[in-house]
Amino acid sequence: MIELFHEIRQAISRNRLRTSLTGFAVAWGIFMLIVLLGAGNGLINAQLANNADYIDNSMAVFGGQTSKPYNGLNEGREVKLDEVDLALTESRFANNVDHAGAVIYTSVTIALDENYVSSTLRGVFPVDAQINRRRVVAGRYINDIDMREQRKVVVLSENQARELLPGRPLDLVGRIVKVGPMAFSVVGIIEEDKSTRSNNAIAPFTTLRTIYNRGEDLDRIEFVFHGLETETDNKEFEKQYRAAVNQHHRAAPDDEDAIWLWNRFTQAMQMQRGVAILRTALWVIGLFTLLSGVVGVSNIMLISVRERTREFGIRKAIGARPASILRIIIVESVVITSIFGYIGMVLGVLANHYMEITVGSKPIDTGLFKATMFVNPSVGLGTAFGVTAVLIIAGTLAGLIPALKAARVRPVEALNAG
Repeated sequence: MIELFHEIRQAISRNRLRTSLTGFAVAWGIFMLIVLLGAGNGLINAQLANNADYIDNSMAVFGGQTSKPYNGLNEGREVKLDEVDLALTESRFANNVDHAGAVIYTSVTIALDENYVSSTLRGVFPVDAQINRRRVVAGRYINDIDMREQRKVVVLSENQARELLPGRPLDLVGRIVKVGPMAFSVVGIIEEDKSTRSNNAIAPFTTLRTIYNRGEDLDRIEFVFHGLETETDNKEFEKQYRAAVNQHHRAAPDDEDAIWLWNRFTQAMQMQRGVAILRTALWVIGLFTLLSGVVGVSNIMLISVRERTREFGIRKAIGARPASILRIIIVESVVITSIFGYIGMVLGVLANHYMEITVGSKPIDTGLFKATMFVNPSVGLGTAFGVTAVLIIAGTLAGLIPALKAARVRPVEALNAG
């Protein structure tokens, strides 16, 4: 075996340029595959992270504008949601709706001593914490008692807390702040929403409705649902729900502009399909890149066999078996593919690590919102080693054809070829 590797080393040394070019094709193929998969995983992970701020089996409803005449009324009417719509959601669709709530908004200034921050104050139901995955870092969220007693309590974001009490933001819990002209008690602080520039503070829905005399108007309805497992189920539910709400507002049952439904479940299903397509495309592109390396190995082996035809003829003339010649070619193919394949793998892993350090998990500020473009742009070591092993096997098979050709050469033909 030692003699075999010594022979292969000599053969490679005699053809350094050709071997280097072939090795580069192999290394480049696996390098590009790992980088492509890493970048693709980074994009996919970022999209999943950016859409992880709410649960999938939830829906939000917004008022819109009618797009067609109905029941003697012209198109273009504004549809404003109200508490009848909320009650309708909970009663008529109780078979699918678990928890429903509503949201109203107003702009306020929140102040503590000399510090202040402009904010959108959201009046919410306690279910908002579940639907939008509010992460409480100190204190608590709005609860049923706050709603029932219309307490003047507020939950601030981390960013707001830092503005109002620099250096000790979490100590704001239990303090009194001015929300507009009124005093509110801070009961909690939630993790900042990095995906949007909206600077929201949270208060009980009933409190805001009373203080700002909102009557029955709602800015948004949101609810958690169950039992809608397929896209067809969701479309049928949306059709029935839209017809019911539209009927209350004297809009055409099929008028999709009268209200807007944001179904997070179907959005998640569409994203999963997009992720599957992206992964497939990345693998196809990467495998074609790998194929170029395999073709390079096959070509170099064919050229090597042609150049060494006389040598193989002499070997067979002095008693060498076809199996020994076959072994020389195949082992040479495996050595070239293995060495350069692992070089490409290591460089690919390092490139992914560099992407993680430079752009991974760092939000891009567009001026309107912040979005993370890459999250963990990497490929698992199992995948990296697996791809490299596949390349080695493919390289071995690529060297098999010229090896068989070399093993079948007749000594007389080989000597005449020399």
